[in-house]
Formats: sequence, C-alpha cells, structure tokens
Amino acid sequence: MPIFYGWRMVGAACGIQFLIGALLLQSFGLYIAVLSEEMGWSKTTLSGAAALQSAESAIIGPLLGWLMDRWGPQSIIRWGIVIFSAGLLLLSQVDSVGTFYVSAILMAVGASLGGYFPLSIAIVHWFEKYRARALSIMSLGLALGGLVVPAMAWSMQQWGWRATAAASGVMALVVGLPLARMIRRRPADHGEFVDGIRPEDETHESAVLKASGQQEFSLREALNTQAFWLLAIGHGLALLVVTAVNVHAITHMREGLGYSFATAGWVIMLMTFGQLLGVLLGAAIGDRFEKRKVAALCMLSHALGLMFLTYSSQMQGLIAFAMFHGLAWGLRGPFMQAIRADYFGRQAIGAIMGISAAIIAVGQIAGPMVAGMLADLTGNYQLGFTVLAILSALGSVSFMLARKPVRPVLA
Repeated sequence: MPIFYGWRMVGAACGIQFLIGALLLQSFGLYIAVLSEEMGWSKTTLSGAAALQSAESAIIGPLLGWLMDRWGPQSIIRWGIVIFSAGLLLLSQVDSVGTFYVSAILMAVGASLGGYFPLSIAIVHWFEKYRARALSIMSLGLALGGLVVPAMAWSMQQWGWRATAAASGVMALVVGLPLARMIRRRPADHGEFVDGIRPEDETHESAVLKASGQQEFSLREALNTQAFWLLAIGHGLALLVVTAVNVHAITHMREGLGYSFATAGWVIMLMTFGQLLGVLLGAAIGDRFEKRKVAALCMLSHALGLMFLTYSSQMQGLIAFAMFHGLAWGLRGPFMQAIRADYFGRQAIGAIMGISAAIIAVGQIAGPMVAGMLADLTGNYQLGFTVLAILSALGSVSFMLARKPVRPVLA
C-alpha cells in the first residue's frame, strides 16, 4: 500500500525546519556572542537585529496568510529558501551594524516565507485526525537542528564565523530547494484525501467525531472570539522566553556564569535534546489530551527553566534549565497551530495564523529587547530574565481560559 503523500510532506517540512533551526534559529546566539566580542557592539544593538526579525513577522504575517490561502505554499516556500540563503551569505560579509541588520532581515523574511508558518498551513490542510502528530513530527526538524549547535560552534572556532555563515548559505540553497518542491497545496488537488483516509474507509465513530467537531470560521468570525485573542496572548508570552533564550543564553553563560563558548554550546544542545523529547511526547499525546491545558503547564515549565538559567551557577542548574525549557518548547510549539486549526477549521486558517503572527510578534520583539536593555543597564541578565519568567508563568492563565469557541449560526 503506498504511503500517504501527506507523510512525505511532513518529512520534507521536517527537513526544511532542520535547516532553518540549525543554520539560524538555534545558532543565532552563537553569532550574537561572537559579534559582541569581535565588533564590540552592545547587547541592545545586537538585540535590535532580533527585534527587526520579529517586526518582519508582524508585517509579513497577515500578507503571507492571505497569499497562502489563495496561491498555496510551494512557490512561496521556494522563494523563502532563496532569500534565507542570501541572508546567510550576506551575514558572512558583515562589517557594520547596518549590514548586519540587512542580513538579519533577509534571513527573517526567508525563514518566514519558507519556514514554520507556511509549512504548518500546508500540513494542516492534509491532516485532521492526526494533525497534532504531523505538526509535532514536522517540528522534530527544529529540535534536531539544535543538536548541531556544538558543531556550529566548533566550525566558528576552526574556520571562523564568516566561513561558517557562507557555507550555511550554500547548504540552505542546495538542500532546501529540493525539499520545498515536495510541498503541495491540498490533497484534493492531487487525488488524495485528508489523513489518507477515503470517505468509504472511514469508521462510523470517526465520521461522527469529524462531523460534530468540524467548524469553519471566517477570519472575521475568529477575530470576534475570545479564544483567538487568548491564544495569541499566551503564544506571545511564550515567545518572550523562547526568543530571549535564543538570543542571549549563550552570552549569559559566557559573561555572567563564566563558562566557555564550547560549554555553552553543549548546554544549548542539551536544551535541544529536551525539546526533541517534548516534540516526541507531543506526537504521542497531542491528539489525546486537551491541548490548551498542556500548553498552560508548558508555560510554567518555561518560567521555571528560565529561573534556573538566571540564578544557577552550577552545571546542575543549567541542566535543569535545558530540560524544563526545552521540554516545554518542544511540547507546546506544535500545539499552537494545531489548536487554532482545531478551533477555527481550515477554511481561513492562513489568514487566521497570519493575524496571529502579527500579534505574537510583540512577544518575539520584546523578549530579546527587554533582556538586552536591562542587561546593559544593570550589567547582567538577572532582572531581565526574571521579568520574562514571571510573564511566562502568567501566560498559563491565557491558555487555561482559551476554551474552544462555538461558531455563530446565522438565522
């Protein structure tokens, strides 16, 4: 029996996520640490690049959602890979703050067009019964990308950060484009069925569940629900911690805790191992438990992990940070889009996710900036990380209150 093409798409999406995670998202903190030391730029200046990347998400998110709903994912993802590669190649030539910012914007635009958002929308259209599992497997790529961080650190020490960035740009293009060609729009356009299950093969139980749970919200209807805004607020508060850790954790471990560049890289790899465990756990339980409650627990785990990173000077504390934060990130991350698809259906999911991206970008921008500015003011990351941890813990309330909405019936 042939393998359902949706699972092949999941594999390709996992590969693209691996590239973006390994070459940028998980290793960006390495470039921040090196540039801080070599160029002498302040933490606020370097955080500005991360803020620009997140601001790009706020601007492009609604437009990208609209384009995805109308034109499909494949060509958009291809262009994303090309732009992402160009950003990495420009990064290898950085000699000023302006050039660094331009490269950061290019990488961010490329990662947005070719990464998590459009890949998630593509997967959502191909899966319903196994949606959380498919999105979790796709997210394995991001987690596995973090395992490459020590190798990226070693490459920078052996050949320099410029050569590493240039090689990364070439790799993104050569590997990413063939994977992008495997992404397709909707199963019906290719003679396939959602979840690979033909209507005549559906069990009575699954058909009843699908009929009772299927709700197709328009963008306007979704925006009028409390759940939309609570999910966006909770997701944004989670990204306060995620982006701050990605940008500043390595610098904090080096400057604040006195660990070497290589040791910090290994801690990030351990964090990614925790993320990997979280993704696998999500694939196992995601379609069985209420996702908003799991997400609420993950917010508390994010906060606890960040507190360990902030106040633990011993390696045991850093291991606790890596596991609590990594597990929460891996488990919660794929659930964000799965919850939205469960709540609002597939009809306008691109636009719904696009508007959500614009809102949660506030958290993406604020996390690194708050941590960086307070570190410049106080001389360390303790105050900034503590504030972010408290906000993350409060975010659990948003998820607990975000109950599934009922679509209004028009008379």
